[in-house]
Amino acid sequence: MSKSSDGEDLTRVGPGTVMGEMMRQYWIPAALSSELEADGDPMRLMLLGEKLIAFRDTSGRVGVMEHQCPHRCASLFLGRNEENGIRCVYHGWKFDVDGQCVDMPNVPPSQDFKEKVRAKTYKARESAGLIWVYMGSRAEAPAMPELEAMFVPDADRTVTILQREANWLQGLEGDIDTSHFGFLHAGHIRAEDFEEGHPARHTVANRAPEYKVADAGWGTMYGAFRPEPDGRMHWRMAHFCLPFWTQTPNADFADHVVAKAWVPMDDTHTLLISVYGGRAKGATYSTSKLKSGAGIPGAEALDMLPNTTDWFGRWRPVQNIGNDWQIDREAQRTNKVYSGIRNIVMQDQAVTESMGPIVDHTKEHLAPSDVMITRTRRRLLGAARALAEQGVAPPGVDDADVFFGARAGSFYADGKTDWLDAYNDKLKSALRWRAPSRHAAE
Repeated sequence: MSKSSDGEDLTRVGPGTVMGEMMRQYWIPAALSSELEADGDPMRLMLLGEKLIAFRDTSGRVGVMEHQCPHRCASLFLGRNEENGIRCVYHGWKFDVDGQCVDMPNVPPSQDFKEKVRAKTYKARESAGLIWVYMGSRAEAPAMPELEAMFVPDADRTVTILQREANWLQGLEGDIDTSHFGFLHAGHIRAEDFEEGHPARHTVANRAPEYKVADAGWGTMYGAFRPEPDGRMHWRMAHFCLPFWTQTPNADFADHVVAKAWVPMDDTHTLLISVYGGRAKGATYSTSKLKSGAGIPGAEALDMLPNTTDWFGRWRPVQNIGNDWQIDREAQRTNKVYSGIRNIVMQDQAVTESMGPIVDHTKEHLAPSDVMITRTRRRLLGAARALAEQGVAPPGVDDADVFFGARAGSFYADGKTDWLDAYNDKLKSALRWRAPSRHAAE
């Protein structure tokens, strides 16, 4: 990263920013469906730097709108969610989920002009247990991204949310940086501690993998490879999917399904929304076993603070920057846990939050192990600037099925086989999940 302008374009997401406008072209996951009840409390929702409220009306429809009432700008978070609308407590004006004012009770009927008043709203939709928001300007929203994890049956799918106090890109780049696993998460583990064939064994047997990296229709992809004595190659394949999705390789490729969204709340707060399915259901490696029968140290359950109604009050961990992520220096000194920080997710959280709210990329000294990082930054900048300067729709907006080509995981292949050929061969034989409409068409 040599130019500060690149860093600015990559990290800023508010209205009118290069990256923010690009993200607004896509459907954005924003909350669990279970967070809203019919006629229940409105919820503050910070998304791409905009202060919104979300509510579920009497009929079960979800509304997402600017939090200020169009009348005198009192917050609709204080509103009464009743009879298929949100009613401002200041003067009683009421709005339906589409933003239309449907009641203006403090105005005499002869002077009523409710049909001319609309609150700013965004389209909302529910899928895979999530509430999605479209913040773009198209009259007709694009199709939902056909990420494979979204089509896993409900019983086989796990969805989690976690807030991170740092810029969205810092978290995302941790997911596509595979060589850190052998240090941050498993620096205290030896290869012989794993059973043969365990997907994490190679990350500690060889902590300095080599890489193949390429652009893909959905974004970018990498293959981290480690040769085996018998002539086979061990691959860890993973992806970045526009605009903020990752697919991590921490399970077997054959039935590993994951999609992780690094959703910017604003420039310095991020929601990590993770969707898992198949044998990867649940947090990756949380149930992985060593020969001793114990789980990988550092994979304990995550402790969470109670949600509050604050703009940043949802999905906050107990371990945080205010308590140094509860780092245990004795565990670090004795190599019980390499980082001294319990929980794999919190280890990632600590290093990315420790960089500061928005890292200054001009201070970095990138290495060959960062090739996926640099390729992804170029891909992001290229897509965002093409939209801003030429009006070119970013990949995956008008061709949402392109995401179905991405599948992450680890596998063995003949050492002489080209990496992309090996990937495509494994993809053909893998158990796949797809939208019911596409199953019918095929």
